[in-house]
Amino acid sequence: MLDAINSFLATTGIAQFESAEMLIKTLIMYLIVGVLVYLAIVKKFEPLLLLPIAFGMLLANLPGANLFHMDWFIDGVLMEDGTYSHQLSDIFLHILNNGGFLDFIYLGVKFAIYPSIIFMGVGAMTDFSPLIANPKTLFLGAAAQLGVFVAFTGALLLGFTELEAAAIGIIGGADGPTAILVTSKLAPHLLGAIAIAAYSYMALIPMIQPPLMKLMTTKKERKIKMQTLRPVSKLELVLFPIVVTAVVCLIVPAAAPLIGLLMFGNLLTVSGVTERLSKTAQNEFMNIVTICLGISVGATANAENFLAWGTIKIIVLGLIAFSLSTLGGLLGGKIMCWFTKGKVNPLIGSAGVSAVPMAARVAQKVGQEEDPSNFLLMHAMGPNVAGVIGSAIAAGVFLAMFG
Repeated sequence: MLDAINSFLATTGIAQFESAEMLIKTLIMYLIVGVLVYLAIVKKFEPLLLLPIAFGMLLANLPGANLFHMDWFIDGVLMEDGTYSHQLSDIFLHILNNGGFLDFIYLGVKFAIYPSIIFMGVGAMTDFSPLIANPKTLFLGAAAQLGVFVAFTGALLLGFTELEAAAIGIIGGADGPTAILVTSKLAPHLLGAIAIAAYSYMALIPMIQPPLMKLMTTKKERKIKMQTLRPVSKLELVLFPIVVTAVVCLIVPAAAPLIGLLMFGNLLTVSGVTERLSKTAQNEFMNIVTICLGISVGATANAENFLAWGTIKIIVLGLIAFSLSTLGGLLGGKIMCWFTKGKVNPLIGSAGVSAVPMAARVAQKVGQEEDPSNFLLMHAMGPNVAGVIGSAIAAGVFLAMFG
């Protein structure tokens, strides 16, 4: 009986702590989990993803649970001949025989399934008519990718590898699924830190962007009223996703999973003949994948990977990337304002980051602070959805260069 009790006690999570350092690191991770849960539930900062990510972190830091083996995805799996294999087929077979619950869930991240499906749902929910009516705002979506490439350069200077720098830089695109896809392909060991940074800054858009918007624009510019957008025909709405998919994927084939599914989701909506599929993409399907994505991404943030100086560098670089992307969009807005002789309000350039539709709403709010009768929301949606396309293209460029 005593042996049975001792055997049970040896299997408890408490018995798995091999040192005081391990215990302290685990407690710190629990504290971080508590902060993320607080931000998600109390502050309502991106709760649909922050809450699953936080709980995934909790599950990954339960000693002895063996729900997730990040080392298999990073270092490879041990084969019968004593070598380690990084082939996805070998990793998949190893997980089938030895894996934990989260190992199976994480395969959707590793195979780039979850981010692509979420893009399909985003496409189904997105109205591209402001961009179609005013295609010049594509320039603002491109300008807002400035932070991506500056942060990439900064990460290289701080000693990160090219693959790690590319994953860090994509935070500037302000698009969580894009950041997750690129990181899972190029630097999976940084996935937890990058995902948390990306979604945290997206949630903080209403706090980060307004000071930058007021810094970059004058009171007179913020008061500019823009002309009502022209109506967009159904033919244009249907052709747009098809043409964009063909053109972008011919130029940057690596962007096909994101751009292709984004535009397919949109086509389901604008076609008018697949309402059931459109609703499924927007709701049930996307919700299921969001849960799996959040938990599996959170599981990558174990104490060993997350509690490092590199994580602090990533958080700082992410803020710089996001801020510079906002500034790039605003600079593009000022250029368009000058070229059009004051017909474009520069504030809409801040919406060039791809956080849809929050960034567009912030542009609307800041504009109405100067003139309550000024309605910029639909104008800002043009660069906002252009930013989604721009961040996917930037991701495709990085994957093509380093993937």
